Amino acid sequence: MHFSIPDTQEIIDSAGNTYLGYNIHINGLFHCTVRYRQLHNLHEQIVKDFDVQLPPFPPKKLFPLTVNQQEERRLLLEEYIQAVGQNSSINCSELLTGFLLNAQEETLGVSLENEKLNIYFMNDCKITLLVSTREHSGQILKKICRHIKLPELYDSYFSLFITVLEEDGTLKYLRKLQNFESPMITQKNMRIIGHRVTFGKNYWDTEYDYELMHDPVGLDLLYIQASAEVDKGNIFVPDNLQERLKQLGERGEQKEYLKIVRSIKYYGYLQFAPCSCDYPEPGTKAVVAIGGNELSLRIYLQDEEREALFKVTRMRCWRVTTLHNPEANKDGDSSERNHELSFQYLVARNQLQWITISSGQAILMSVSLQAMIDELLLKSAGRGKSVPRPSRKSWTYITRDGHLRVLLNSSSPDDGIKEDDTDSTVRGETLVKKLVEKPPAVKARKPSDIMENYAFDTIGDDDL
Repeated sequence: MHFSIPDTQEIIDSAGNTYLGYNIHINGLFHCTVRYRQLHNLHEQIVKDFDVQLPPFPPKKLFPLTVNQQEERRLLLEEYIQAVGQNSSINCSELLTGFLLNAQEETLGVSLENEKLNIYFMNDCKITLLVSTREHSGQILKKICRHIKLPELYDSYFSLFITVLEEDGTLKYLRKLQNFESPMITQKNMRIIGHRVTFGKNYWDTEYDYELMHDPVGLDLLYIQASAEVDKGNIFVPDNLQERLKQLGERGEQKEYLKIVRSIKYYGYLQFAPCSCDYPEPGTKAVVAIGGNELSLRIYLQDEEREALFKVTRMRCWRVTTLHNPEANKDGDSSERNHELSFQYLVARNQLQWITISSGQAILMSVSLQAMIDELLLKSAGRGKSVPRPSRKSWTYITRDGHLRVLLNSSSPDDGIKEDDTDSTVRGETLVKKLVEKPPAVKARKPSDIMENYAFDTIGDDDL
């Protein structure tokens, strides 16, 4: 996760006292505002429960801070929270998930009443669930999976995303929703016209497709996503295959359709909006796609297109650099800020080169690279899709006004979904079948810490 604390704000409590709030951004978007003592309480529990090396936590002060001391504390807290976000044992823990979920809820000041939340599938169909603002992304994902009759075994193969359907019909990914946030609250805080919560695949290795194909619902979902990506232009289908795919789709021959689509370039890739890069020269216009254990850079020079491929295993490390726009600090639109993704690439034996991509989606690119590498390392170790095991341990969350709230494990007490909890455009066993029917078309620079790539260690002479 990419944490930052770009700025602070003065907040007045119910008693009329003023205190300093730290605005936490995660993966490029504003998430919550917290006090120093809230972060200190989190730190104390991390020290107690985890054996990890972290930067020193900024100490308490007896007297009010000067302006310079406030800025120094902000920088130290940012360094600390960035280290927390890069520690896999902490950032996957229910301690951090619970803290961030409660902080988001407290920041937005929302009620716990159930509200309707639209969840879209890749073919633009949707279901509508009644959800609580306190339910995190994983809980809502389980509700969706149970409703469409997907076996629980495959829950981790899917996730929820914030996307935008562009005027030209393309689907733009903004971010993956995490278990530390409430999709309902995140959606309320977005400032982007046309954004939506979307259900989609959550893996990079297309070999996992074969596991999903054993289940009829999983097969339907794979077909829905593949056909939608073809229709939206994310997968470039050669002219000689377009009519064949159309016929297979009309006849409902999903497996044969998938067999062909899976062989086409950019199947299983995430496509990004046009951007610029410094490869092979500064100011080069480019389009990035990530998938297949590589980063594809389609570059345009003198009206000529060519492709440069960069294997993730040959990226030694990467970093994200951000130019913050003070006017958009709490805006949900990350495109209002200029981001740069720079990665150090092994171009030849003993020759490393930094390559920089300038894009409003640079943080999403970084998160995608990390997820792909994590999956690659798991598979090389002989492990499949990982499913976190909930803990029964409890922690505490201290509110801004000093009250303690006990946090239990974040798993939902009831993963099922009652009929009364759902108001869907499609229902029951017919859900996935009707989803296949396509509806009418709806028209100051600060670098983060460098992310080390442990898959880089697997590079051998034969790979060069």
